[in-house]
Amino acid sequence: MSPSTSADRPIQAILLMNLAVFIFTAMDGIIKSVSQIFPTGELIFARNLFAFIPLLAFMLSIERRVHLKTERPWGHVWRGLFGVLAMFCFFLSYKLLPLSDAIALGLSGPIFLTVLSVPLLGEVVGWRRWSAVIVGFLGVLVMTRPGSGIFDPAAFVPLLASVFYALAMISIRRLAQTERPTTIVFYFTLFATLASLVTIPLGSLDPALAWRWPANAEQMGLLVLIGLMGGSAQIALTIAFRRGAVSLVAPFDYMALVYGFLIGFFAFGEVPDAYLIAGGTIVVGSGIYIIHREAKLARERRRQATVPAMPVTE
Repeated sequence: MSPSTSADRPIQAILLMNLAVFIFTAMDGIIKSVSQIFPTGELIFARNLFAFIPLLAFMLSIERRVHLKTERPWGHVWRGLFGVLAMFCFFLSYKLLPLSDAIALGLSGPIFLTVLSVPLLGEVVGWRRWSAVIVGFLGVLVMTRPGSGIFDPAAFVPLLASVFYALAMISIRRLAQTERPTTIVFYFTLFATLASLVTIPLGSLDPALAWRWPANAEQMGLLVLIGLMGGSAQIALTIAFRRGAVSLVAPFDYMALVYGFLIGFFAFGEVPDAYLIAGGTIVVGSGIYIIHREAKLARERRRQATVPAMPVTE
């Protein structure tokens, strides 16, 4: 796909982003539905193993080959480690919490990304983004309601997932300087598939963590579907960011909150309360503003980089 087409199809980019977010959210709903049957490690294995089917088909059809050459193997290891930990915590949160709660709390990723970008990337965060970060954390407090007597400690699981997600995004930012997007996705999927195997011995400690073969064709089909949906959504996400600017596409990631509410209600009978809706709205607003500011600053940096230097006079 030519880079020249990366930001000239905004409507298509928005539609693809919404499609990706809907598929990911529907996949989360399926994961929740089978989370009492299969341990989290096995779900991660299925999510990544069967994702190779659409991912490899996409890479071969677009780039005619699978690009495996990398100059930064340890960068892929760190991205894989943080990504797998984030995926584990996200999947576990679907088991422990209502789907809409887990998704809403998990959307705090951009807030943690802004905070961690200062010490890890050396970025300068102005008062506007710091204000958005503070407002976002207030939204998280509204959703979790600590001290109210109904605080669920399981709420820390999607928040921890958001921290690992932010670390994974920082790793991707570093890798993207030299690596192809498809190469990053391939190595993460491979790393996650292999890393999930580490959870197999946990079954000897707790029977609930023991991997099990699907009891019937329906269960097997759901495991395969989880992977196919994950891989397909990743492809739609990749194309969306190629067809539209980040500032246009990224905010639609928060449609996951709407899709999560709808799937939670119709599939699991979940009714989000006023605190979840209010807090989730605050977090979404904060995240969108952070994305807007980062995109604006990025445009300003690009403009400054193209301004010719003034000649030195004595």
